[in-house]
Amino acid sequence: MRHTGFALLLALSPLPSPAEEVGKVGVDWFGNDIIVESIPDPKVQGVTCYLTYFERSVLDRLSQGNWFEDPSNAAISCERTGPVTLSDIDMSKEGEDVFRERRSIILKSLRIKRIYDAEQDTLIYLAHARELSEGSAKMAVSTVPLR
Repeated sequence: MRHTGFALLLALSPLPSPAEEVGKVGVDWFGNDIIVESIPDPKVQGVTCYLTYFERSVLDRLSQGNWFEDPSNAAISCERTGPVTLSDIDMSKEGEDVFRERRSIILKSLRIKRIYDAEQDTLIYLAHARELSEGSAKMAVSTVPLR
C-alpha cells in the first residue's frame, strides 16, 4: 500500500516529451552515428525541436574503455510547425524541462529546457548536459519568436 502514493505521484508528474528518431548519419568506420530526433513541445502546440547528438558504437566503447557513457555534445533547432498555442508553461527564469535522456548509467543526462522571454515574447530552447560530478558547459540554444 505504501507504493500506491509513489505510483500516483509518478502518474501525475508531467513527463518530458517523447523523441522520434528521424535521421541517422554514420560518421566513421567504428559505427559511431549522429542521431537526429524530432521532439514536439508538450505544452506548446505548433513548436517542434530537432535535436542532434552523437551515439557511440559498441566497437568504439570497447576500444576507448569507457563503456557506459556517450558524449554530451548536442545541437538543437526549434521551429514553428503549425499554429502556436501555449498552455500552462513555466514563466520563471529557470524554465522547465521539455525533454531529457540519459547519456550514462547514472551521472549524465541530455536535456532540453524551455525558457520564456516575456519582454521579447520569445521561447528559448536550451539543450544542455547535466552531469552530477563535474557539471558541463556543453550547450546549444534555439529560439522561437511568438510575434
